[in-house]
Amino acid sequence: MNEARILLAVSFWVALAAPAGASPSAVEAQPSSAPAARQIVFAKDIKPILEASCIQCHGRERNKGGLRIDTRETLLLGGESGPAVAVGKSDESILIKLVAGEDPDRVMPQKGARLTQEQVGLLREWIDQGLIWDKGINFTRPEPRNLKPRTPAWLPPAEAGVNLIDQVLKPYFDRNGVGSVRTVEDRLYARRVYLDVVGLLPPADGPGTLASDGDPNLRGQLVRRLLADQQGFAEHWLSFWNDLLRNDYRGTGYIDGGRKPITAWLYGALSTNLAYDRFVSRLINPGPETEGFTKGIVWRGVVNASQSPSMQAAQNIAQVFLGVNLKCASCHDSFINDWKLSDAYGLAGVYSDGPLEMFRCDKPTGQTAQPRFIYPEIGEMSPGAEKSARLARLAQIMTSSKNGRLSRTIVNRLWARFFGRGLVEPLDDMEQPAWNADLLDALAEDLVAHQYDLKHTIELMLTSQAYQMPSVSPRETPIKDYIFQGPLVRRMSAEQFRDAVGQITGVWFAKAEFPTGGREIRCCRVAADPLTQALGRPPREQVVTSRAETATTLQALELSNGATLGSLLQRGGWRLAELPPAAPDLIDRVFDTSLGRQPTREEKEAALGVVGRPVQPEGAADLLWAVTMLPEFQLIY
Repeated sequence: MNEARILLAVSFWVALAAPAGASPSAVEAQPSSAPAARQIVFAKDIKPILEASCIQCHGRERNKGGLRIDTRETLLLGGESGPAVAVGKSDESILIKLVAGEDPDRVMPQKGARLTQEQVGLLREWIDQGLIWDKGINFTRPEPRNLKPRTPAWLPPAEAGVNLIDQVLKPYFDRNGVGSVRTVEDRLYARRVYLDVVGLLPPADGPGTLASDGDPNLRGQLVRRLLADQQGFAEHWLSFWNDLLRNDYRGTGYIDGGRKPITAWLYGALSTNLAYDRFVSRLINPGPETEGFTKGIVWRGVVNASQSPSMQAAQNIAQVFLGVNLKCASCHDSFINDWKLSDAYGLAGVYSDGPLEMFRCDKPTGQTAQPRFIYPEIGEMSPGAEKSARLARLAQIMTSSKNGRLSRTIVNRLWARFFGRGLVEPLDDMEQPAWNADLLDALAEDLVAHQYDLKHTIELMLTSQAYQMPSVSPRETPIKDYIFQGPLVRRMSAEQFRDAVGQITGVWFAKAEFPTGGREIRCCRVAADPLTQALGRPPREQVVTSRAETATTLQALELSNGATLGSLLQRGGWRLAELPPAAPDLIDRVFDTSLGRQPTREEKEAALGVVGRPVQPEGAADLLWAVTMLPEFQLIY
């Protein structure tokens, strides 16, 4: 009875001492001091606890409070509060007092879930049993992934007529039970290729028409013909690079000169197929025509230190060319990856006009950043060099043969562009493993071997059997344990959709932001309008490496009732009504141009009831709207 009363009194006291609003489960979760009554296995019992709750602040070269747990030795050194553990004496170890919550003002971990009673007990017994630490296990900063060049050793020499991608994927398909590789019909293949290379729908007849029955030679000829269309290629890929390089025609910074466009140079580089290493070098060590990328945006008003022009340059270069996110590390040591404040400031220091003081969470540290590359194992730079010499050295390091990350990152972006998902995901975290490392490495080394010719790599991808496989719904491709079974179904980009509407209506833009070269004015040459903004064209104040594939309510409203699209289709309806073809022929042409096929009997009967006889402008506009709303039109299968 006395024991019961004591327990009741203790429970009552604990309830009163609990923070206001704490749930019963929160009280019950207070760690116990009871140790585990068995032999501790470090890899099984302790390592998971340290990884989940401690290394974010004290591992991988982080030393909050002066404490590092990278190794047993660093743990024994302790921190600002003295020794963290007393080997063999858990009751005297500060580590246990903190994780057990004995001091309510100093409970560890400070963020995330508290340790359970069992976890605290395991840590107690681990200390009491001698702090055993398995050899070979540490929490130091891991070796960078996907950094050093590598050619898969098992690959046989390249054979004429054998696509490198299919050669690498054959054993992958065998291991994963993908089965025989089928290819899509000519109509679907031609539509894919046209939209992917020049961003336009294939013509209803003429040189774009295929009747190859899957003949790889004819399909290859089509790809090469489209790649040779310098203007069409440059106009389509301009949008891709505008997103990546934050280049636009209007917007924040352009009015007051705090931002500079690079459109003329970028268009020229794309139309002449400038080698990618030279392309990158010209952007990193810029002249007057390319300095807009690293100049960034000179924001007006009060701006925090992480958005200074030199820090923007560091963030953007790392993200675009290396697949590295330095944004968190621009303010403090990152909690989402292993990058530190000194890493971001080191790269920013390359672009600083003078000594660059480091700020942590917008507070000065009193320390000056030493200009350096974020991967010093690739190349060092002299901290005392002039800015011009630093920029030249950075460009040299970035395009060095030692830097396998540059080629891997662009190959991964191209793969994601054509197949709907990268070899590495997310695209801006190239420290993640590829679902097929051999394919990533083989493509990257092949790009380097062909003098960084991006059109060569594009041709390789688009002529592979992998690209020609039937498309797969994104819903059928789980993120975990992903297995490639074909390209994902993709949505047209905002620019592709607007240009496709131009093709079927004959209504293009009236005025371009830069010269057109004598063709119709395409979407890439003009500032964003409400339609393209709703369809996902970004404002380009930040680097955008991929656009959302999920439809939004705003898009549905703009497509169904938006004034921009409504005006385009109305003008297109009047134009079509004035053309000679009778209603049946007009319907055939609209279907052929927009979908690459003739209407079914049911579709034609319904369309005749819409367009009227003779063709009415309003009816033609309604037909155009009905066709452009079809998934068959908006999706790339």
